[in-house]
Amino acid sequence: MTMLDTPQQLHTPLPDGEIYLDYQATTPCDPRVVEEMLPWFTLQFANPHSADHAAGQRVQAAVEIARARVAALLGADAREIVFTSGATEANNLAIKGAVRHLLSMGTTRRRVITVATEHKCVLESVRDLAAEGCEPVILPVGADGRLDPDTLHRALEVPTLLVSIMAANNETGVIHDLAALAPLVRRAGALMHSDLAQASGKIALDVGGLDLASVSAHKMYGPKGVGALFVRRRPRVRLTPLFSGGGQERGLRSGTLPAPLLIGFGAACHIAMQEMAADGARMRMLRDRLLHLLRAGCPGLEVNGSMEHRLASNLNLRFANATALDIMARAPELCVSTGSACSSAQLVPSYVLTAMGLDAAQAARSLRLAVGRYTSRADVDRAAAILCRAAAGDT
Repeated sequence: MTMLDTPQQLHTPLPDGEIYLDYQATTPCDPRVVEEMLPWFTLQFANPHSADHAAGQRVQAAVEIARARVAALLGADAREIVFTSGATEANNLAIKGAVRHLLSMGTTRRRVITVATEHKCVLESVRDLAAEGCEPVILPVGADGRLDPDTLHRALEVPTLLVSIMAANNETGVIHDLAALAPLVRRAGALMHSDLAQASGKIALDVGGLDLASVSAHKMYGPKGVGALFVRRRPRVRLTPLFSGGGQERGLRSGTLPAPLLIGFGAACHIAMQEMAADGARMRMLRDRLLHLLRAGCPGLEVNGSMEHRLASNLNLRFANATALDIMARAPELCVSTGSACSSAQLVPSYVLTAMGLDAAQAARSLRLAVGRYTSRADVDRAAAILCRAAAGDT
């Protein structure tokens, strides 16, 4: 088996010859993850908070192993991991929880900063805080999709509560330079949060320079419905919980923990740590092959965003003479996506792409492709041929 071939022992093909190239939207559960999860649905089913009996203690111990695995992937201490239902909840808890706590302590700071290309849940969390007396600031990016450190530095001249900058973008795969940006935030005395949902399991991460960070299992071949928030212990970051309950997760996130999902999350993190380098190299080769074939067969094709600073699996491409929706309609066997949404029968341009300087027509011709753990060389070759025919108007 070459590096470009699919790991056949793990391959789960889609029906009817479909080719899945939407790995940034979600990933399939790795069969090894499913195998580790299954006994905890039926055989070891106790509530992990039922610490008074042996069955509950066994599940609790397994959950703590999962917590340690998530922490290891992020370079964190297990005590800094708070389990959530996913990255959306984790982002809300980080941003709103941290700001609300600081406001309750009497801080005079009001500015909360994020970036125009962030995930909607981050942008809306920051904007929601305006109703609580905060000043939301949305920073622009360059044509490459990256935030200029000088732009952040100028924004931080006003005393700031919190800054939220994602590691890797969910549409373009563009990677921000957190190593350069986070120290600016720390020197300004603000908290630094990062949405790591797209980056975790794909690139090496170390949360040492962050105060808060969000991850999601289903972006890294784990189950849907579970994620985590890193909350730094030293110096300690304090949060106001989003909702009330039994005080689980150190009082930050009440609710019974879904042990099978957490165990699957931990397994996915463990696999990612072991296989990240090989997976990344294979993804890059497949991605570059796909781009080479598409450039050869689709005149005028352009890449949106930086190719140098990008996840190895991602392409966001702008076609010369066809809209993304037309291409997808002509190629129903391909599972791909746009950065746009349909509302009232009108195509709404991707706010990520327009923030990078593209106009509505250019954004409408843009398509997101992402290879993954189960993409084969044959998939890439066939997908390129299908896309080129579709872009040319053939079906």
